[in-house]
Amino acid sequence: MAPVAPRSGDAIFASVDRNAELFTLTYGAIVRQLLTDLEEVEEVNKQLDQMGYNIGIRLVDEFLAKSNVSSCVDFKETAEVIAKVGFKMFLGVTASVTNWDADGTCCSIVLEDNPLVDFVELPDNCQGLYYCNILSGVIRGALEMVSMKTEITWARDMLRGDDAFELQVKLIKQVPEEYPYKDDE
Repeated sequence: MAPVAPRSGDAIFASVDRNAELFTLTYGAIVRQLLTDLEEVEEVNKQLDQMGYNIGIRLVDEFLAKSNVSSCVDFKETAEVIAKVGFKMFLGVTASVTNWDADGTCCSIVLEDNPLVDFVELPDNCQGLYYCNILSGVIRGALEMVSMKTEITWARDMLRGDDAFELQVKLIKQVPEEYPYKDDE
């Protein structure tokens, strides 16, 4: 039997029936409700990150099952898989990985397009809002499930007048996998 080649994000995204506009509008309604309920923009940022984290820890299983990606060798390869396969698979967009530090533990993921911001314009009282903060939480949660503790921050945001959407991803530590049972017992 020949080995199974990893599927590209394009192939996986095309095989799933999605309604991107409905998703975009639903996400917008969630953000608006959080702003109404929590009133503080910083609290909304935290809540969106936590929601994303909860999604990410569950999404990684679907990603691994559908993409046929074997375990990545290092953080650099993991970042490339997130950008090229993960974003394409779940959002239908491509991203690029840039700005690596000398240690290979910090990089930027730059989104070429971001469907979450279709139809969005931030009012003046929401200028501190990271509208797409759910994405940073998703990445953080997914990476934690594959034993990588990370810190994710927004470096650029087009809703704030920047020229791109850029997430800075910093590897804090690689957590060794723990097995619940010892072989010698």
